[in-house]
Amino acid sequence: MSKSTLNIIGIFDDEDKLLGSIKSLQSKGILIGDVITPYPIHGVIEALKLKTRIPYAALFYGVFAVVATFAFLYWTSVVNYPLRFGGKPQNTLSFVVVIFIMTINITALFTIVTFFLRENKGPGKVADIVHKELTNDSYAILIQKKEGMTVDDLSNINILLKETGAIEIVQKEVKP
Repeated sequence: MSKSTLNIIGIFDDEDKLLGSIKSLQSKGILIGDVITPYPIHGVIEALKLKTRIPYAALFYGVFAVVATFAFLYWTSVVNYPLRFGGKPQNTLSFVVVIFIMTINITALFTIVTFFLRENKGPGKVADIVHKELTNDSYAILIQKKEGMTVDDLSNINILLKETGAIEIVQKEVKP
């Protein structure tokens, strides 16, 4: 059973205010636990200094797809069941289109599966709704409340969130 932690959640209605608030909170030394948006926002990953290895996995899957598709086509067309007609060579450029399409398909499929496995998403996963408007038009910053935080620290965080454009600030237990 995963443990819930108490978070301070700042709700925003504008993505520019969200990005400004991220930078303001980080400049004050406040650690941001997560940012939740209904769609990807350019600049959030860079502002949070997050790193991902998904592009490297996609590159590996692409190389694997090219090699596997070529090997399969070569084996089926040249080795296992060669068709000799018109004096044409067995290994021709007709492979290129099939290799191109299969590379895209295999890379996309494996990358999506990797993402879902990495993020623990998939069938049966119960969604933890942080705020009812986050799936429509709102954005949220989650700041994990630490054990040593004083009332002054909490009020400073609340004031900073309000100053940077938060329309609502709530405290809620959220599963990590």
